[in-house]
Amino acid sequence: MKVLITGITGFVGSHLAEFILNNIKDAKIFGIERARSRTDTIEHIKAKVTFFDCDIKDASSVKHIIFTIRPDRIFHLAAQSFVPTSWIAPAETLSTNILGELNIFEAVRDAGLYNTLIQIAGSSEEYGMVKPKDIPIKEDALLLPLSPYAVSKIGQDLLGYQYFKSYGLKIIRTRGFNHTGPRRGKSFVCSNLAMQVARIEKGLQKREILVGNLKAIRDFTDVRDMVRGYWLSLEKCEPGEVYNICSGVGYSVKQLIDILFGFTKEKIKIKIDKNRLRPSDIQKLIGDNTKFVKKTGWKPEIPFRRTMEDLLNWWRQRV
Repeated sequence: MKVLITGITGFVGSHLAEFILNNIKDAKIFGIERARSRTDTIEHIKAKVTFFDCDIKDASSVKHIIFTIRPDRIFHLAAQSFVPTSWIAPAETLSTNILGELNIFEAVRDAGLYNTLIQIAGSSEEYGMVKPKDIPIKEDALLLPLSPYAVSKIGQDLLGYQYFKSYGLKIIRTRGFNHTGPRRGKSFVCSNLAMQVARIEKGLQKREILVGNLKAIRDFTDVRDMVRGYWLSLEKCEPGEVYNICSGVGYSVKQLIDILFGFTKEKIKIKIDKNRLRPSDIQKLIGDNTKFVKKTGWKPEIPFRRTMEDLLNWWRQRV
């Protein structure tokens, strides 16, 4: 079985590759990376993966790779995935996320790979301004995006649906709610908070943790559970359908901080940093995973406190 992972050097891509290597005996993994990509996330498995240098916005390069590999499964994870960056670089976010995916679909069509299974990694950000009565959020909720990133993920989502309906490509759309764990970039909330605690412990930062919106509530899943869900989506889910992958449990940013404070002896103050506040922010995103669980039997296995402790320990080794 030939498995192609776009964005393999990223946070989720590295964990997915690791999961496949540890659990799927007949899988041969291929990864797309950019020349400027950091590879520290995959150094421990690099010898076991075949890499191709490619920017997914380059249609000819994408086509060459698809024709060369002729993959049986594609996990499309490559994206501009940081919400605040999408306000600074909206055009880059939209072109990378939507046109990059389009190039993959067109290459699969041109290669005649109509039996190839393709997973599209959507986001809970697509739901946007959800009304309280619609929480927990089901897949049929209105999509009311509040960022260029969210718009780009809706574009990916609906493009996947269109290519399934128009051309019969076997595309499964997943909407992953927030996920975190070791290797998460420092720009993302859980990882940034854990990094700050680790820096304070090493005397590299004053005993105060800088935060944005303390009241924002998100549904968190451990990345190691999330990638297992991604694999199951291609094993058991229906092409053309969309599935939430989430824990169904919400944590506020203040609760994240309280969990981290429970793992340190330092006495740390909380300070609001206005630069960390978004132009528009979703106050509460909690998902309903019933459809996905019913189809796959998946459920989160790693307790969230362990996720946060593993993340903090990962940063303790790096600051």
